[in-house]
Amino acid sequence: MNYRLLANSGIKVSQICLGTMTWGNQNSQSEAFEQLDYALDQGINFVDTAELYAIPPEPSTYGATETIIGNWLKQTEKRNDIILASKVCGPTAWCHHIRKGEARLDRKNIFSAVEGSLQRLQTDYLDLYQVHWPERKTNYFGKLGYEENGGDYNTPIEETLAALGDLVKEGKIRHIGISNETPWGVTQYLNSAREQHLPRILSIQNPYNLLNRSFEVGLAEISHREKVGLLAYSPLGFGTLSGKYLGGQHPEKGRITLFPHYQRYSTAQGSKAIKAYVALAREHGLDPAQMALSFVHSRPFVTSTIIGATTMEQLHCNIASVDVDLSGEVTQAIHDIHQTFPNPCP
Repeated sequence: MNYRLLANSGIKVSQICLGTMTWGNQNSQSEAFEQLDYALDQGINFVDTAELYAIPPEPSTYGATETIIGNWLKQTEKRNDIILASKVCGPTAWCHHIRKGEARLDRKNIFSAVEGSLQRLQTDYLDLYQVHWPERKTNYFGKLGYEENGGDYNTPIEETLAALGDLVKEGKIRHIGISNETPWGVTQYLNSAREQHLPRILSIQNPYNLLNRSFEVGLAEISHREKVGLLAYSPLGFGTLSGKYLGGQHPEKGRITLFPHYQRYSTAQGSKAIKAYVALAREHGLDPAQMALSFVHSRPFVTSTIIGATTMEQLHCNIASVDVDLSGEVTQAIHDIHQTFPNPCP
C-alpha cells in the first residue's frame, strides 16, 4: 500500500480509503467487520463515514454505519491504527429525520452532530471531520445550470468554520475538510481561515471518476496550489465502470438494481462511455474496475481514493488496483475516450 500526506497535517493516509456507506443496509455488521479486518491487513489505515449513513438515508438506518464501526473499534481496540473521518449533514428535504429536519451548519447543529458521531463511534476524537455538503443552494450531487438564489445563505461559512475550530481546540476533532463543494466555496473556507485565524481545511471530498472529471476544471488548480487534496468518492460511478450493468444487466445485489432511482451514472452518453472504457480495459488485459481506479490513483491532486464494496470479491479487486500501473498507451486512450464523451455524468 502507498501512503500520502494529508495536506500539511503530518498524517499519512493510505492511497485507498475504505468507504462505509453500505454498512447497515446492504451490508451487515459481520460483513463490515470482515471488510475492516481485511482492509487493515492490506495496509489501509483510512476509514470514511458520515452521520447520514447508511445509504440511502432513512430514519431506520440513521447512524447505523457509525454504530457498526464503533462496535468494531470496541471489539478490536484498534482505534490508534486508523485515521477516522466522518461528516456533518447539511440541510436537505431528504434528511428530515436528522435533528427534526432542522439540520444546519451552525454551531448548535455541528456540536450536536459531533457528539452523536463520537458516541456511536465509541471514540473521543475524529481525525478528520467534514462538512458533507454546503448549506447554501449551489451545484452539487450532479446538478448543472447554476441559478441565483437570493436569501438562501443562512449560516455564513465563517460561523461554520469557527464552530469547527472550537471543536479542534476541545480535541474532539483533529482536522477539518469539506465535501461536495465548488471552487467558490473552497476559496471562502480558505479566505476565512486566513482572515479569522481559524483552522484550515485539509481536504475536499468530491466525486471523481472516468465519467465525471469535472474536478479538473477549477478545483484541481485550487487543490494543487492550496494543498487541499481530493478524497475522490464514487471512483467507479456506482459500480457502473466495472461493466456489470452493461447490456441491461441487473446483478442481484447491485446498488442500481436495489435503488433504481440512483441514476447519476446511467445516462445514455454515460452508457456509451462505459462501454468504451470497459472495451479498452479488456483489450489490454485489464480488469475494468481496476483500470478505472488506477486512473484515479494516478492523478496528482488525489490524496486518497474512497472505495466501497458490498462483497469481499469486490473489495479484493478494488484494493489490488494499487498494484496496477497504466501504460502510456492506455492512459492516452482514456483521454481519447474522454474527448469523445466529456463528463457524461457530472
